[in-house]
Amino acid sequence: MKHQWKLIVALILGVVGAILDFALHMPHLTAIIIDIAALLMALSMLREMVMDLKAGHWGVDILAIIAVISTVAVNEFWAAWMILVMLTGGESLEDYATSQADKELRSLLSNNPRLASKLVDGVVTEVKVDDLKIGDQVLVKPGSQVPVDGIILTGDSSFDESSLTGESVPVEKNVGDTIMSGSINGDAAITMQVTKLAKDSEYQTIVALVQSSEAAPAKFVKMADRYAVPFTIISLIIGISAWISSGDPTRFAQVMVVASPCPLLIAAPVALVSGMSSMSKNHIIIKSGTVLEKLSRAKTFAFDKTGTLTRNQLVIDRIVPETGIDKDELQILAASVEQASSHIIATSLVKATPKAKLHSVTDLEEVTGQGVRGKVAGKVVCVGKLSFVAPDKKLENINSTAIYISIDNKFAGYITFADQIRPETPDTISSLRTQGAQHIMMLTGDNSKVAQKVAAIAGVDDVRSSLLPAEKIAAVKGIKAENRPVVMTGDGVNDAPSLMAADVGIAMGAKGATAASESADAVIMVNDLSKVSDAVAIAKHTMKVANIDVLTAISIVILIEIVAFTGIIPAMAGAILQEVVDLITICLALLAKTTPKIMRNKKTTNLQKKTELRKIFS
Repeated sequence: MKHQWKLIVALILGVVGAILDFALHMPHLTAIIIDIAALLMALSMLREMVMDLKAGHWGVDILAIIAVISTVAVNEFWAAWMILVMLTGGESLEDYATSQADKELRSLLSNNPRLASKLVDGVVTEVKVDDLKIGDQVLVKPGSQVPVDGIILTGDSSFDESSLTGESVPVEKNVGDTIMSGSINGDAAITMQVTKLAKDSEYQTIVALVQSSEAAPAKFVKMADRYAVPFTIISLIIGISAWISSGDPTRFAQVMVVASPCPLLIAAPVALVSGMSSMSKNHIIIKSGTVLEKLSRAKTFAFDKTGTLTRNQLVIDRIVPETGIDKDELQILAASVEQASSHIIATSLVKATPKAKLHSVTDLEEVTGQGVRGKVAGKVVCVGKLSFVAPDKKLENINSTAIYISIDNKFAGYITFADQIRPETPDTISSLRTQGAQHIMMLTGDNSKVAQKVAAIAGVDDVRSSLLPAEKIAAVKGIKAENRPVVMTGDGVNDAPSLMAADVGIAMGAKGATAASESADAVIMVNDLSKVSDAVAIAKHTMKVANIDVLTAISIVILIEIVAFTGIIPAMAGAILQEVVDLITICLALLAKTTPKIMRNKKTTNLQKKTELRKIFS
């Protein structure tokens, strides 16, 4: 910590001074040492104050400077030392609060493609991605990342583009189709031709967007500064009045000692550290104390869909059999033949079908990128694309992910799938509105029909679909000033730039979404969206405690100043009283660690629900 050494020096100074003064009886030397240290501190604070004034900020530091100089002037060197300890202690606490923030954005390239299997005359050679040139041919193996943007020359496969576009379902790609760097190949090898250099490809563009969106970390703002002008004026009026009425400059110093803003400087850092601790207990990592203040004032909340509002797990939406075919039989036959496939749709279908009803499969044949065929319960069952299952069949446009099934070479129907919304999503959105959210948005790469369906269940009224990362950034930056601060919640690489563009970025980091987590101001470490509303509740509670604490400290200090006006409080006694006020301030600030009322109510409601369920099933 940059200020911690100052506190250590101040404490050592006190020990040395005590030895010189009380053991060696050299008070003059003690006074000289402490006075020099105090004046150096005052000079340092004066320089910082001038810089703040140039930036248009007025703080309470001027009272601390006056307190130091006045105690030195009237030879109250031990009172000056006490002020020195309080000031350096406050700065150390401030450092501790801000040290929670990341020093810099760690590299987003940890998942970036680095090597590629380049094909030269049929021979595979491992080369660096940056060395690939437009026109080069590259082999992309099953389960591998696509190294750069390109087009497929040979082979068909499915590609997981969820980390790039937010699309939850793997996209089937055939010869001639374009593929994006960073997407994950499915279960078939393909050969591609490079169409863009690495620096111009999709994944690298996202990294560049994150870097360009990254702003300098916000400086820790002393909460007391907003009360600085009136408090400073009142304190100076009391101090100058005491001097004039008594004719003794010592009286002014006595008032200034108790007017030292140490309790005010300590209140906010301790409250914010307590709030950050409360966040941590609730599995929310806050990277900066400033984030708490922004969260407490947030008016707009934007959410990614896939993996954020939804689980990124496909569930059966509709089963549409042909006339004479039973729905359950269609599902069981299709699931039985899909048992051996690792495709996300196949695994979702098998998972949704009771294991006891699945049949064994013989003569299994899988056609890469098309579907599977096998013999189940004496019937030839074919599952996959419509062109593979029943090429002559004509169906109306189905705007959802679907598989088609034929039984004994006759079209038997189709099954559609939908991304599953998180069970806690509607309550989370409702809770945010209860806490003052004025505008809630969904920003997704998915198509409009899918997005609108999720939004209707979630309770989101502003839906923006089919967005690329750059368009998400534009949507976040386009929020009007009166609707800010804006909070963006997402996961995956595609959300990283918009998290950086928002006033507060929250990452769903339970699944190790590195890019999103590194770009965010807060990371939710469990797979629970309701932690977003918890984060807001804790932030509001923390700032409420901090504000009450600061106002309480100001009130107590002004009362003591009025007493000091009479001259019955010596400077050293005033410094000790300041320590008492510091203690009160710290104790009040620690209340930020208590659970907010809205979260206590939620826990009570959840407990009641669990109790009711136990009664039902007992």
